Amino acid sequence: MGFFGDLKEDVVGFVRDPTDEQKALFVAVVVMLIADRALWWVDFPFVVRTTAAVGVGFIGLFVASYILTGQFVPPDGDADEDEPEEYVDEMDP
Repeated sequence: MGFFGDLKEDVVGFVRDPTDEQKALFVAVVVMLIADRALWWVDFPFVVRTTAAVGVGFIGLFVASYILTGQFVPPDGDADEDEPEEYVDEMDP
């Protein structure tokens, strides 16, 4: 279908039945927008204001992820916790 067809499917999927990841990212974007507009009235330089808004967005992302999934980091489905994997140094010949 191409780029625009895939984009249309993603948008329709987000509107009709969003995944937990999409919900968390949407919350992060909204939190960033609100933080940026709230910091607009403070006399900060643009870079400082934008960096602070992105930081607040990350905090919002982690909070939304925790609320949606009940944990901060998703489990690694293929990791065997009984046996630790042997470390292999890729740079050692």
